[in-house]
Amino acid sequence: MIKKIINPPEKKWEKINTRPNYSSHVVENTIIEIFESVRKSGDKALTKYAEKYEGVKLKKIIVKQEEIDNSKNFISKSLKDSIKIAKKNIEKFHISQKSKSDHIIIEKGVECWQEKRPIEKVGLYIPGGSAPLFSTILMLAIPAKIAGCDEIIICTPPNPKGEIPPVILYTCYLCGISKIYKVGGAQAIAAMTFGTESIPGVYKIFGPGNQYVTSAKQYATKFKISIDLPAGPSELLIYADETAIPKYVASDFLSQTEHGPDSQVILVTTNEKIINPIIKEIKRQISYLNKKEFIRKSIQNSKIIYFDLRERAVKYINDYAPEHYIICSKEEEYFIQNLKNAGSVFIGNYSCESIGDYASGTNHTLPTNGYAKQYSGVNLDSFLKQISFQKITAEGIRKIGPAVEIMSIAEGLDAHKNSITIRLKDLKNE
Repeated sequence: MIKKIINPPEKKWEKINTRPNYSSHVVENTIIEIFESVRKSGDKALTKYAEKYEGVKLKKIIVKQEEIDNSKNFISKSLKDSIKIAKKNIEKFHISQKSKSDHIIIEKGVECWQEKRPIEKVGLYIPGGSAPLFSTILMLAIPAKIAGCDEIIICTPPNPKGEIPPVILYTCYLCGISKIYKVGGAQAIAAMTFGTESIPGVYKIFGPGNQYVTSAKQYATKFKISIDLPAGPSELLIYADETAIPKYVASDFLSQTEHGPDSQVILVTTNEKIINPIIKEIKRQISYLNKKEFIRKSIQNSKIIYFDLRERAVKYINDYAPEHYIICSKEEEYFIQNLKNAGSVFIGNYSCESIGDYASGTNHTLPTNGYAKQYSGVNLDSFLKQISFQKITAEGIRKIGPAVEIMSIAEGLDAHKNSITIRLKDLKNE
């Protein structure tokens, strides 16, 4: 059922860490074709792809304000209240990330500082399909609003009726987003990259998606578009020792596998005795879950790995660089202090990954496929740029100008030196 690996040597880790892949050649060719079509034909191409991929003939790409305003009438009070709780917590966590700008006196007459400015135009991609991810709107729209981005647009695929699910529209309404477009897949990324008759182009694109969306985001960077991170199929690594509760570990394992057939879960342990109880719980819990087909396919990608030493376990975990990382251990501080690479960490038996997906306040848009080695998850700074400032007085240029003259000459840049020299000469004449 689940592949078990005992004390794998480091030379085999790269193979073990391989994520579920796809035919990149086929995907890339499709992406190029879609981008060219959208660039040339705009909205016409979008309606063509909506019919091809979503099976729907769209009359209008833009969602009317009336639809957004009325969405609250189709949502239960309990769901609305739950979304509001999540919104409050996510706002609180992201507001805490605001930082003040300190003016630094490098030396007398030389003052430097940084100021943050919002990215003016951002596009948020919200996956739809079988499970409209309204929680991703909270994770992206809230920090975009806090950052002060001038224009925030959302692209999300329509259902077979050509409509956007009310829960998506209600969450947009709650977050103050009114520019919503019925476009999904790689064509949505192309539309936000180039702009069409209906959809404005943006400067940075955010949001998770399938392999086509992920590849499209990376392809968009060829056209002066920035992206949040290369977020692909979801993944989870759990470290569990004898203090872990098997039914909790199994529930976390399965909650991750239902994301899709290309999801992956890795269970790492230094206690062989807990493996069978966890497997038994996984088998028991699958019986009453809905997405059995997704789960069983995802389990084929998943592994249980035993290490006899905690040092080897933590080294492997850093090498895997998980998107989500659950630590259930009597030595949790050791695993926290020795952690180098992870997207988001959940500590203890009650810190299930689902909490972070929805309502603890942290962001669930995270690096996958080992990119946690060099990327952070989405946060407030993802929607901001840092601009550096400097103000030099006459006294300041007298102090550091001569050093700049010498360095400029050493690099063979006479004009650089001259910009200092003429100022110093004027000051000397004064």
